[in-house]
Amino acid sequence: MPTIKIHFLGAAGTVTGSKFYIETPQKNILIDCGMFQGLKELREINWKGLPINAADIDIVLLTHGHLDHTGYLPRLVMQGFVGDIIGSAPTLAITEIILRDSAKIHEEEAERANKEGYSSHDPALPFYTEKDAEKTINHFKSKKRDEWISVSEDIQYRFQYNGHIIGSTFIELSLYGKIVVFSGDLGRNNDVLLRSPDRPRWADFLFIESTYGNKLHPDEDIEERLITLINKTLDDQGVLIIPSFAVERLQTLMYLLWRLYKKNRIPNLPIYVDSPMGNNVLSVFELFPDWHKLPMSDYYAVCNHINIVTSYRETWEVIDNPRPKIVIAGSGMVTGGRVLTYLKQLIDNPTTSVVLVGFQAEGTRGRLLQEGAHEIKLFGKYHPVKAKIHQIESLSAHADQQELLDWMSEIKNVPEKIFLVHGERSASDALRVKIQDTYKWNVHVPKLYETIEILV
Repeated sequence: MPTIKIHFLGAAGTVTGSKFYIETPQKNILIDCGMFQGLKELREINWKGLPINAADIDIVLLTHGHLDHTGYLPRLVMQGFVGDIIGSAPTLAITEIILRDSAKIHEEEAERANKEGYSSHDPALPFYTEKDAEKTINHFKSKKRDEWISVSEDIQYRFQYNGHIIGSTFIELSLYGKIVVFSGDLGRNNDVLLRSPDRPRWADFLFIESTYGNKLHPDEDIEERLITLINKTLDDQGVLIIPSFAVERLQTLMYLLWRLYKKNRIPNLPIYVDSPMGNNVLSVFELFPDWHKLPMSDYYAVCNHINIVTSYRETWEVIDNPRPKIVIAGSGMVTGGRVLTYLKQLIDNPTTSVVLVGFQAEGTRGRLLQEGAHEIKLFGKYHPVKAKIHQIESLSAHADQQELLDWMSEIKNVPEKIFLVHGERSASDALRVKIQDTYKWNVHVPKLYETIEILV
């Protein structure tokens, strides 16, 4: 009787670093290959190397392109991985953009840290380089969704649409007749840009995210919240800064603001999008129209309405311009990117408003701002927070507790076990109790580096 081992190498007890390693007698598979973000103790794990031999992995299957699911790929290749990295075509397009961008940021941050001397490492080194990213991209192979694809005699997989971001999927694995489902990050119903997630019909073992396992998203009118914030910015002659994830959230914000302007609900305040990666992601919407529901006529109108910042010189021109304005800049959890430059110059000004529009992981600047920090550290120096901090939770691209429960509702069998991943402890535990009460299923919250065995 074959034994399958599954190793929790990330997103166990935390939201980031998604990596699930599956050992079978025929092939070894890694589901996602993400970076840890947030708390220093988690970020330090990125540098330690995997507790497995990367050369033993035959293939990597990606649920979607976000950094916490793909950002470790160049390090995996550096450690000896030589197989294929497989995902949907838009997922690989997004991953390519993200890896190129993050590699550039790693190199720039290392160079800046060495120049200004604020790193504890001498010299500060990039996590990986643009050359490492290019080498990794050579391993990419796209596959269609909704089709079973054979890996070996007794192993097949299938990608299924699950919203969240363009190209995002959940993965069904058939392992010696057992169906193992990895949810990836589940999207929302009634998303502005994406269709509702497909749902699994069978799962012997289910690995499901629990980011918002302890919360229901508020039923708030997003447009009215934006209108209020924009009008206040105009009254204050200030700046509205929206730290945004470059994939999906940025495009959603662009669309919402354009739609409000078109309906004469907001004044013609200049809107600047300062995210090189986000600009590139826009082209993915153009390339893969069957993965989203944004009409292409609206897509072009949005692009024409927004001011796209294309250089660091332009970033400073936007900052120096005294007119009231809206700035959308990466990154969404304020961990890096162009938004740091804006905050360094403007967060000590009471006419500045900062709007958080997504999940803020433990240890990130975004979480600190969300929790009311009186100062934040930017480029090695502390800056007082005098800006007004707001949050719009209902713009989240993650399913909440009820949406997660609904997503499982069409599973026809009783799963042998449910594993709750990609969530902080409190969120995972709340969802564990709710699943047990609702479905009477066997639920487990794994720890980092835990290994389980499945007999098939």
